[in-house]
Amino acid sequence: MEGQSRRDLFRIAAGAVVVAPLTAQEAAQSPRFFTATEFKMLDALSEIIIPADDHSPGAHAAQVAAYIDKNVGEAFEEQPRRTFREGLKLVDNLSHELHGKAFLDADPAQRVAVVARMAKNERHPANPQERFFGELKGAVVFAYYTSKIGIHQEMEYKGNTVQTEFSGYDADLVPIQLPSSTK
Repeated sequence: MEGQSRRDLFRIAAGAVVVAPLTAQEAAQSPRFFTATEFKMLDALSEIIIPADDHSPGAHAAQVAAYIDKNVGEAFEEQPRRTFREGLKLVDNLSHELHGKAFLDADPAQRVAVVARMAKNERHPANPQERFFGELKGAVVFAYYTSKIGIHQEMEYKGNTVQTEFSGYDADLVPIQLPSSTK
């Protein structure tokens, strides 16, 4: 770093900011871990769980599938990779059982029906498809609400702002209650 001016360091940092979005776009176009078919399934499932609406774009626009692909592919242990690979096979099997076709060959209403069946016992999953749905939904929600779209458009986060009045709890106004002594 010797011989580098502050201006040079700012230029390097600005370059990193420009490169980061390009890397995310590349990840969305070419999966790192999943096959192309698995990635398309993951993207479609994510969009069903968090669809686009009038308020904000959905999971597809937030590149949720790319985020999950990266995290699952870079997982230290084998279990997340196995969970997602086997889980996507379960989705396809359920689609065949319900509609006689692969999940990606199903029409949008049939795809939603597959996800609805998987989510049926979300609080108390009774079979492997329902357990996978819990894993999938958790990953989709985390990826979406940590994305720029999820944070800024969905939750409308404005960043750190100046508060004009105290919005917390004033502990000085609460009387102190000492425990009664026991002898």
